[in-house]
Amino acid sequence: MPAKKFKYLSKEWTEEVEKRLQEDLTPEKMKHITSSMLTIYTNCPDKKTRALFYKLKDGKVESVSLVEGTLPKAEFSITADYEMFAKISRAELKARSALMSGKMTLKGNLVKALTLSPTVDRLNEVIATVPTEY
Repeated sequence: MPAKKFKYLSKEWTEEVEKRLQEDLTPEKMKHITSSMLTIYTNCPDKKTRALFYKLKDGKVESVSLVEGTLPKAEFSITADYEMFAKISRAELKARSALMSGKMTLKGNLVKALTLSPTVDRLNEVIATVPTEY
């Protein structure tokens, strides 16, 4: 029997992502960073804009939440269309490549964001393990 697939950006998918990130990423792997990141998905299939809010404290993923409407403040916010983030979530593209090619826009300290990009890649590698229906 095939593994259950979670609908991309659904509440269930977000809960599974949070669970896996908390289980798989140690504070050492995450370089003990404390930060917050908002990924803003434009052009979703239903024409809505959605966001995922990641909160990290001392290298531990404290929470991942799906947001619609008013967006929380974050140290970094990254905006791209749904399909671009889907490619990153499927591990077909690295976030840094998308950012440097102009396919994503970043608000926040670019130098710090680039320093943290290997850490973000670790997040995306875990997210890629979630069976997802796009």
